[in-house]
Amino acid sequence: MAVTRPARLYFTDSDEANTLLAEDPLALLIGFLLDQQVSVQKAFTSPLELKRRLGSLDAADIAGRDPGELERIFREKPALHRFPGSMARRTQELCAAIVSEHGGDASRVWQEATDGLDLERRLLDLPGIGEMKTRSLIGILAKQFGIRPAGWEEVAPTHPTLADVDSPEALAAYQAKKRAYKARMRAR
Repeated sequence: MAVTRPARLYFTDSDEANTLLAEDPLALLIGFLLDQQVSVQKAFTSPLELKRRLGSLDAADIAGRDPGELERIFREKPALHRFPGSMARRTQELCAAIVSEHGGDASRVWQEATDGLDLERRLLDLPGIGEMKTRSLIGILAKQFGIRPAGWEEVAPTHPTLADVDSPEALAAYQAKKRAYKARMRAR
């Protein structure tokens, strides 16, 4: 499967974080894991900050760390997430699954998918990656990286997601639409 890696994914205000997300599949998956109850920018900047604190992003290293130590790293100011304890645990579970199921190489989650349904299953099997995140990831892999296994369209989102964000302006527009949608849902 041919991969066309973008120079960056425009999910944060940090060029360094955006570049890491495009270059490092583990950073992308951790960002998605953290993308709940915090801003998109916070979720997707945190993999870079975690890398700085650890010295590298390595699934085996993170999976093998003492859980209390990893939680302290997540809690260090500024905390990597609004819920640093639970997100440290979930990040460790994600990394353990990547090690046990994919040999420590996060890119194998999609590189070894036989088709769209298999890709969907492989993503859903990851701790902390549910249906909405899976669909967004499939969209990003297809639209930003050119990873389009047979049948990917059947499992890709049909509504706007982060997969459609290709510039800082597109991120601002996406977030404005998302806020408006949430406001409409709360008003019901």
